Amino acid sequence: MARREKSSYIIKSVANALDLLEEFGGDVRELGVTELSRRLKLHKNNVFRLLATLEHKGYIEQNKETENYRLGLKSLELGQTYLRQIGLVRQTRPTLEELANKCNENAGLGIIRQNSVTYLDVVETEQTVRVASRIGWRLPIYCSAIGKAQIAFKSESEVEKVISLNDMKRFTDNTITDRKEFLKHLREIREKGYAVDNEEYEPGVRCVAVPIWDYTRHVVAGISVAGPAFRLTDEVLQKKIIPAVLEAGREISKRLGYET
Repeated sequence: MARREKSSYIIKSVANALDLLEEFGGDVRELGVTELSRRLKLHKNNVFRLLATLEHKGYIEQNKETENYRLGLKSLELGQTYLRQIGLVRQTRPTLEELANKCNENAGLGIIRQNSVTYLDVVETEQTVRVASRIGWRLPIYCSAIGKAQIAFKSESEVEKVISLNDMKRFTDNTITDRKEFLKHLREIREKGYAVDNEEYEPGVRCVAVPIWDYTRHVVAGISVAGPAFRLTDEVLQKKIIPAVLEAGREISKRLGYET
């Protein structure tokens, strides 16, 4: 008897519930029944039943003041369990902690997924004034150091995909929005081995990042150090931050089996 494709075993209600959870990705904090119904193209009654089920299990909770819904603690617990289990985070964490301590600024690990950069891990500094960073935070590839540090070493087709799928929206006066200028910028990153976000995504924030390579000699992630621009001056970047991030990148890549 021929084996059936796994897609033929899909339970529609379960798929709908997972689609609903995914609507709370990125910067979305709360959504109402009407908006979820529109996004999922499901009847409001079906959406309400999905929400009630997920709320009962702890994956969704309702804001009593707005009556909108948001992710519940079970979603966080599940995500944290996944992060603890994957090898990349385990391999990187000690170096990230050391990097954050050495630079006295936030250090993070991020990967490119679905045309943006998602932070898998963040070690925060104890500085009173620091950059807001969190696990799961998503940033545009083209104007974040941790995104540019990775895409600069990808194939031409992958770079073109980033350019074509993004409208190169301007976030600050320093955001690079011109295609030719961006490609030139990527060449400079390849030559230097690191990328800098010079207040390109958020005013007052600077960041340095390097790619992480594995045993297949491919870039699999990036690590970064970010802080307020008034602390991360050009002199501090050159003398302290950039050397530390480069060293950390080499250490992690070596741990993942990369050989120069």
